[in-house]
Amino acid sequence: MQHITSAEIGEMEKLFRLNLINSVTGYKSANLIATKSEEKGVNVAVFSSVTHLGSNPALLGFITRPTKEVARNTYKNIKENKYFTVNHIQKDMIESAHQTAAKYDEEISEFQQTGLEEEYLDNFFAPYVKQFNIKLGCEYVNEYYIKENETVMLIGAIKHIYFDESIQAPDGWLRLDDAETVAINGLDGYALPNLLDRFHYARPGQEIKSFFRKED
Repeated sequence: MQHITSAEIGEMEKLFRLNLINSVTGYKSANLIATKSEEKGVNVAVFSSVTHLGSNPALLGFITRPTKEVARNTYKNIKENKYFTVNHIQKDMIESAHQTAAKYDEEISEFQQTGLEEEYLDNFFAPYVKQFNIKLGCEYVNEYYIKENETVMLIGAIKHIYFDESIQAPDGWLRLDDAETVAINGLDGYALPNLLDRFHYARPGQEIKSFFRKED
């Protein structure tokens, strides 16, 4: 088994270290975050850090790096207008989604460069990605600076959710593989997860029960 120490990590070539550390932590969510500027138009970019923070209130968070040296249009637009959308990347759109990571000038829309389409729903300020199966409309709530690596965790309140009702179970759970939602492996790998099972709430002294397998 390979063993790598923190000292060895620090001495690695930059790209090698990026690939290793970004993949060793496991699969990550794969989303496009879309925003809108009053002056510069729309922006859409791939993020692998979107995570659930709570269901009541319904909150999510993601990490960004709004440094002075590098323009971060997503962060800038959210700070100016408060609204953004989170769109699950799906199997048939991974090439277009990945292309949004290219460093376009602020006045150039990634929508126009990648073949993705803007969609506006229920008078929400920020655009959704029309082709995508699961999308959320969010409003900026707060942010927290992480001094250790000069990043920011941005917190959003989920205001709108859109998905095909066929992927939802009676208890509210969404079967994401039916929507062909993908996950990100490292910085640039895209995987289609295969659902193995789903279990009932675990309790001490009780056997684990599956939602799918019939008990003998």
